[in-house]
Amino acid sequence: MFNPTRLAIARKRRRMTSTALAKAIGVAPLTISRIENGKNEPSPESVEAIVNVLQFPKNFFYGQNLDCPSQESASFRSLAAMTAKERDATLSAGSFAYLLSDWVSERFNLPAVNLLDLSHEKDFIKAADSIRQHWALGQQPINSMVKLLESKGVMVFSLSENTKNVDAFSCWRDDKPYIFLNTLKSTEHSRFDAAHELGHLVLHKHGGPHQKAAEYEANMFASCFLMPEADIRSYVSISYMTSVNHLIQEKKRWGVSLAALIYRLHKIGLLTDHKYRSLNIQISKLGYRTKEPNGLPREESVIWKKVFTELWSDGITKNSIAQELDLPIEELENLIFGLLWSTKPQSTTTEKKGFLRLVN
Repeated sequence: MFNPTRLAIARKRRRMTSTALAKAIGVAPLTISRIENGKNEPSPESVEAIVNVLQFPKNFFYGQNLDCPSQESASFRSLAAMTAKERDATLSAGSFAYLLSDWVSERFNLPAVNLLDLSHEKDFIKAADSIRQHWALGQQPINSMVKLLESKGVMVFSLSENTKNVDAFSCWRDDKPYIFLNTLKSTEHSRFDAAHELGHLVLHKHGGPHQKAAEYEANMFASCFLMPEADIRSYVSISYMTSVNHLIQEKKRWGVSLAALIYRLHKIGLLTDHKYRSLNIQISKLGYRTKEPNGLPREESVIWKKVFTELWSDGITKNSIAQELDLPIEELENLIFGLLWSTKPQSTTTEKKGFLRLVN
């Protein structure tokens, strides 16, 4: 049977209204509404037209219901600036991530979830310290946020959303945490987004991620988590703190943006209000708010590289996975960080792989 819920997901992924889709395939808008509501079965001609317009495999529309993140369960950054089309397209990508995650979990023993539930914690500094202590990180900088999160059981996916309004989002699906990062942003921006979403996962697991207070808490958690006060005080030279050029060098240690470092220095009292304003004026004049100076190389997923290296060795390619999941190949590629693919012959291997261990 044609699955109307999948039509709605595919349409939203393509950022099309039901009226726009109806016009594109030559039917009345009411027809699309009735199809998506399960009241009408589309004609064979309409199905072919839908496939051609939305560019999804025909079999996609005949699969089982997809689990899709809801707006209520997902914590979005910059939700106020996001259009409904951008939000729905991003959430639709999340449903494909769930599909891929389930497929991989059937074949691999992935790292177990190792997060704390800190929803009772009202102090974001203590929350950041608690996670660092729980993971035995000490006060040292974090080399790779993606690698760290994956090692703790967080499923990390990329979002190839060509818009500045979509930074990242996170959600819990049953007992599995997910983080989605916009890879068009700078590495420093994405690292902070990842830490921000980690804050939501541990602080707001039981609701409230869209409240202004929760966004502030997640931001402060990220700042404290990435830049522990003790490490900053022992490392940053006070004599250099009024020089943008010196701070550009200092920020590399924590892998954060120049603006984020200046904010943190001010927050812990190492910059006066006057110096803080002066430095912000300087970085704005230099254009460092839109283009990060001395940007870091892109962080890559370790889990996905290991998974697909194993699959590649069995002759299972990205194309064969996309066909099995009935997804457009580009949707699969958009979800995964920096992978190198092969086109070796397909294998029917389905046995479980060994446990994927990551080294911090």
